[in-house]
Amino acid sequence: MEPIRIIIADDHMMVREGLKQLLELDGSIEVIGQASEGEKCLELVNKLEPDVVLLDINMPNMNGLQALQKMRRTNTKQKVLMLTIHNEVEYLLRAVELGANGYVLKDSESEVLKKAIFTVFNGDTYIEPTLTPEMKERLKDKKSSSINEALTKREVDVLQLIAEGLFNKEIAYRLNISEKTVKNHVSNIFKKIGVSDRTQAAVYAIRNNLVDML
Repeated sequence: MEPIRIIIADDHMMVREGLKQLLELDGSIEVIGQASEGEKCLELVNKLEPDVVLLDINMPNMNGLQALQKMRRTNTKQKVLMLTIHNEVEYLLRAVELGANGYVLKDSESEVLKKAIFTVFNGDTYIEPTLTPEMKERLKDKKSSSINEALTKREVDVLQLIAEGLFNKEIAYRLNISEKTVKNHVSNIFKKIGVSDRTQAAVYAIRNNLVDML
């Protein structure tokens, strides 16, 4: 298996070098580029086309959230994992709304970071487990009943499984329906709740108490 190719964007050289050494230990991950600020990160993404971008929020000239927003506006397909000191739910939700595939705190264990990289690389969402309780507490009262009522019972079932990280084929098996039917449900769900991808749909599900956690 080819190693996962990543770019690290962080304004501290020691952090970048430390992460590089840590992540490349077993050969499953290769750091192909480093950036100290957002604009340089965008240049490297366009030039090197990594699989995953580790993106810090606090960077000069263009911060991580601004860089993420620009990446998604240009339809870049790279998976983006925010690696940050910010443990506030507001930062987490803003990052996911902008298109981040995952969110990990810098004081997490190295195995958590590696797990997050592999998770987003494989198409799932990864949210720092320590943030889940606070996120649930902050969002439990933020329901959107009018939109929820617009979803059919089957669409709610599909949305819950999307939030669990299941792919269409797995959802079809779980609900005993065809994969084509699942695709139709997913399309309808996205239109009704006003999102464009599965990560945003998962966040919507959490905000509206349709699932307990990602």
